[in-house]
Amino acid sequence: MDASEVRVILVDDLRSFVDGRRAEVARTSAAGVQLLDRYRGRRLDELWLDHDLGGDDTIWPVVEMLERAAFEDRRLDIGVVYVHSANPAGAGKIVQVLRHWGYQVHVASGSTDVSYLDGPASAR
Repeated sequence: MDASEVRVILVDDLRSFVDGRRAEVARTSAAGVQLLDRYRGRRLDELWLDHDLGGDDTIWPVVEMLERAAFEDRRLDIGVVYVHSANPAGAGKIVQVLRHWGYQVHVASGSTDVSYLDGPASAR
């Protein structure tokens, strides 16, 4: 499989991939749940998760959807989940929950792969 066939989802309200890699991006938890729902029964190579998604929105609806799928023995086929949140407590909780349900999770806080491309204010 070449790089153009790699399936990547990024759930982050402000940041994007700095290297321009091809990814589907969700800026809210609701959009993240909807996007992941389309991957049921399909392979997703990478899922990148931020904790705080602006205002009162957090990644928890997405995490709960992944948890529920695993509980119902319908775990999504995800190669690696990267948690790139700058919120250490939130990131730790995401990692703990998803690893418990058998997802392969890596902490990527401070990763240079994701950043504010146009600055936080103009990215909204």
